[in-house]
Amino acid sequence: MRWIWIDKFLEFRSGKFARAIKNLTLAEEHLHDHYPGYPVMPASLIIEGLAQTGGILVGEAGGFVEKVVLAKIPRAEFFGVACAGDQLVYEVTLTDLRAEGAVVEAKAFLEGELLADVEIFFAHLDNSRANQIFGPKNFVFTQQLLGVLDLAKAQSRAKEAEALAVSSTSPAPVNGQSHEAPPS
Repeated sequence: MRWIWIDKFLEFRSGKFARAIKNLTLAEEHLHDHYPGYPVMPASLIIEGLAQTGGILVGEAGGFVEKVVLAKIPRAEFFGVACAGDQLVYEVTLTDLRAEGAVVEAKAFLEGELLADVEIFFAHLDNSRANQIFGPKNFVFTQQLLGVLDLAKAQSRAKEAEALAVSSTSPAPVNGQSHEAPPS
């Protein structure tokens, strides 16, 4: 079974930026085992959530043509802990995209405060070579995680359509003046 460490994308700008959330609940087994009696999200799983967010961003920027694998984490700083009942917000910015791989700057926030600041390097592998080395199941692009991305894109399209509908029904100013009644 593949674990998914993203519950929902809040924002997704193709090839640039992604914001996702992860809700921590006591229903997750790892919270019971990491520090018994003090349900803390392991730092490695926070990094995995950031890597999944970044991997989808990198893969989508390349049209999901190649496999994206986590290659290196040159820097990871943590400034606190996340516990059951908390909601993490992952923000990932694509800073460098090349044929051989990509670099993302990834941050995790807890209640608006910076919890983790991580730099992640990804490598691109062509599908045939990647399947020979790793097999098809070890990558971020699972149907479940791509479904989370599809939902985010559908929500974004709905918001854009709603904004367009609202702007098209608003009266246009005449000669630069608004149609609103003057204040009484």
